[in-house]
Parts: sequence; structure tokens; C-alpha cells
Amino acid sequence: MMSQKRNGSLITLCGLDGSGKTTQIRLLKDYFESAGKKVFVTKQPTDFVRKNEMFRSYTDKQDHSGYDYRAVSLLCASDRVQHCNKVILPLLQEGYIVISDRYYYSCLANLIARGYPDDEWVYEIARHIPKPDAAFFLDVEVEEAVRRVRSRPEERERYIDMELQYELRKLYLLIAHENNGIIVNSGISEEQCFKLIKRYSEEVIGNV
Repeated sequence: MMSQKRNGSLITLCGLDGSGKTTQIRLLKDYFESAGKKVFVTKQPTDFVRKNEMFRSYTDKQDHSGYDYRAVSLLCASDRVQHCNKVILPLLQEGYIVISDRYYYSCLANLIARGYPDDEWVYEIARHIPKPDAAFFLDVEVEEAVRRVRSRPEERERYIDMELQYELRKLYLLIAHENNGIIVNSGISEEQCFKLIKRYSEEVIGNV
């Protein structure tokens, strides 16, 4: 990924649904804003993709036969290039701290987990997006992550592919180790987890 000099910092958080990303992003945003920093919170893929029927079929339904996952991944990749170069990079140049809920690593983990480990295009495209200054991987037991998801009233009946969740967790840890990612145990309390994320973020950005 691109690692050119910029005025701001990019922080990404990846992990299973239910790993605590939303909570930690909120805490991190509040912390930086209280210190007077300019903060922009975003997510990948963007709503342009999240609301797409092809993407939703893989998120909400057990039957995926109507769509090829490689096509879904390419849709996400296109969205990521657009989002990075037209939203994230300009904000970084303006000195913002950009915090992204999911990033390239999530796409990579899903592509491999769903049966496309040899696709080289995903690495080629990554050359055209900014490298995070701090890439966090929130790790929690699959059963706990699913319990958290099921505790949300709107997702109580949501379809969850358990086999996929185990594979994704394994791949997230592998990708983190291979890309200098920061693995944080999010099975502990929210406060303890945030202390770790805050400490590592400060090492990248400096004390605030």
C-alpha cells in the first residue's frame, strides 16, 4: 500500500462482527476530539456497496448461488479505491485523523475464506490505497462475537455462517502478523481494550 508522507493519520480496525469495533471507534473518536484533533470516522465498504443487493446476499442470506463472490469482492475493491482517493487521502492531507471501520484487510480475509486464495488482483489494487499508520485487529472468541451480534434486537435472527467466522478469525490473525498489525484482545472489558488501543494510537500519532 502507499505510504507517502501526509499531514494526518489513518487508523483502521478490523475483526469479526461483534468484536467491538463500533464501541472502540466511538471511544477513540471521543478521545481525539476532546484533545482538539480533527477526526473523521468512516467505514469500508461504504453504503454504496453495503446497500447493494449483491453484497447483501452474502451478508444476510444462506443461499449465495445467485452471485459470484469474486464479483462482490471486485465491487468492494472499486469502492475502496474511490473512497480512499477521493475521501480519505484528501482528509489526511488536511491533517485529519481518519478512523476506518474495516479496511483492505477485511476484503482480503473474506476473499481467501470464501475460496479465492490465489487471486493476485487484490494485491495489485492495494498499491493504490494508503497504508494505515495503525492497523488494529480486534480478536475475540467466535462464540462471544456471535453472542454480541445476537444481542442486538435488529440482528437476533440474522443468518451467520459459523464455519466462515472461524476461518475469518484465523485469517485476521495471520494477516495481522504478516502486516505489522496490532492484535488487541477484545474479549476483555471495553475500558481495558480501549486503554490498549489508545496507547498504540499515541505511539503512532504522539501524545495528545
